[in-house]
Amino acid sequence: MSRNHHFHIDHGLHSITVNVGPGRTGGIELLVDGKVVAYRREHGKGTTVLSGELPDDPVRSFLVRVHQPHLVRMKPGCTLELDGVEQPMPERYTAF
Repeated sequence: MSRNHHFHIDHGLHSITVNVGPGRTGGIELLVDGKVVAYRREHGKGTTVLSGELPDDPVRSFLVRVHQPHLVRMKPGCTLELDGVEQPMPERYTAF
């Protein structure tokens, strides 16, 4: 059964959230401080990369990588690359 996945990390005064739609054809949205800054309509197997910016002075660019397993049915993973450092984004579980 497919479901949405939500990843979240706080960085300084900013929050970065990634929402991954169900299955491999669901959309991916990237939010900074609760505002959508990037959206991918579909994603497939492998890695999908989205870019965003933190509204600091100066602006700081970052990448988010959503990893979909190729061969096995596993939940996606998500990493943040900011200032040359890559770190996993924890999944935030929501009650239904």
